[in-house]
Amino acid sequence: MPRYLFTGKYSPQGSKGLLAGGGTARRAAIEKMVSDVGGRVESFDFAFGSDDIYTIVDLPDARTATSISLTVNGSGAVSLRTVVLMTPEEVDAAGQVQPNYQPPGS
Repeated sequence: MPRYLFTGKYSPQGSKGLLAGGGTARRAAIEKMVSDVGGRVESFDFAFGSDDIYTIVDLPDARTATSISLTVNGSGAVSLRTVVLMTPEEVDAAGQVQPNYQPPGS
């Protein structure tokens, strides 16, 4: 199953909700959401710095990842970014594809 890294920054309203409900409740809500769409949470962590959350999930496909991203961003509680993760073997396989690319001006 494809893997995705979601990083997010809570809005002030999202931070208030997190404080009221707690971190473990937030993790449980994310695990349920991901499970309901056929995925699995590999890790869910809070952080200091430019991002408040880091979550790695296995999801059925990019459509499902997009749906999660749009739904979470649409809530206004979190500004979420999505990164597609690849295994070293997937990078090896990608290296075997030889696209015929012509740079501009060549």
